[in-house]
Amino acid sequence: MSRYTGPTSKLNRRFGQNILPTCRAEERKPYPPGVHGPTLRRKQSEYSIGLNEKQKLRFMYGLAEKQFRLTYARAKRMGGVVGENFLTLLEMRLDSVVYLLGFANTRRAARQLVGHGHICVNGHKVDIPSFCCKVGDKIGVRNRTSSKQLATHGIEENQMRAVPAWLTLTAGTLEGSVDRKPTRDEMAQEINVQLIVEFYSR
Repeated sequence: MSRYTGPTSKLNRRFGQNILPTCRAEERKPYPPGVHGPTLRRKQSEYSIGLNEKQKLRFMYGLAEKQFRLTYARAKRMGGVVGENFLTLLEMRLDSVVYLLGFANTRRAARQLVGHGHICVNGHKVDIPSFCCKVGDKIGVRNRTSSKQLATHGIEENQMRAVPAWLTLTAGTLEGSVDRKPTRDEMAQEINVQLIVEFYSR
C-alpha cells in the first residue's frame, strides 16, 4: 500500500483519534466513515486491534508499508526494548525532527520541506526524509531566501507548539540540534506499541 494522500478527516474518524491534522468534518460527523458509520457496532478480533494500532502509527508518520516494516526490522536488530527502539527510529527521522522543531506545520509538510532540499544537517544539504538523525546533529535551514521564508513561516505558525526537551531550537538562526534520544514518555502516548510488536511477531 502506497503512502496515504487522501482526506485526513476520514482517517481520524476511522481510528477515533486525531492522528493527523483535524478539520471541521470530524465535528460534524463524530463517527466512523462509510454509509454504516453512525450505526456500526463491529466486534474486533485481536488481529484487527493489532492491525489498527499498526496502521495508526504508520499513517501518523506517513510511511509506506514496506518502509514501515523495514524500520521495525531494524529496531528488532537493536538491543533493548523493540517497541521503544521502533518509536525512537521513527521519531529521529529527519522529516519528524524538522516537524518537531516547528519548521513545518505537519509531518507531511516537513517531508516536503526536506525532499525539496531546504534542510541541511551539519552544514550539508540532505533531501532524504528517512535520514536518521543522531545525537549531536545540527539541523538547519539552507541559506536561501525561499528556504528561510518557509521555515520562518512555519515557526511563526507553531509558536504555541512546544519543542520537545530532547531537541533545542534557535529560532533566530533557524537552527536546531539533537541533544539526546527521546524517552518513551516524550513519544506518542496514544499508541500502544506493544500491540504492534505482537502483530509483527505473528
